[in-house]
Amino acid sequence: METGLGTTVPVFLGLTVVLFGGAAFLTGQALAQTWRPWWQAVPSAILLGLGDLFLAFTLFGGEPSVVGYLVHTLVLLAIMLLAWRITQVHRMVTQYPWIYERAGLFAWRERRG
Repeated sequence: METGLGTTVPVFLGLTVVLFGGAAFLTGQALAQTWRPWWQAVPSAILLGLGDLFLAFTLFGGEPSVVGYLVHTLVLLAIMLLAWRITQVHRMVTQYPWIYERAGLFAWRERRG
């Protein structure tokens, strides 16, 4: 079943979401753990998107397309930014527990009282 993005649904889920999505998650964590800004995830996502496009083309006979590349890269960027934010929040509340407390999965706030 073709998705219109150059690959089938199982290839998209397996290659883009699971394999490259895992790499994107680890990249987002690494960026946050070294206090890098969020925008540094963009070049990493572009490179991961190229790797995803290459493997989909060579291993699974997918058709390279600009729209498919953009969609896959945006999915990887979203995963990377999600991991970056979760890790950043964790770092702030564990490194500065006397100042900040967790205010959900994606936020922190100043400690009350």
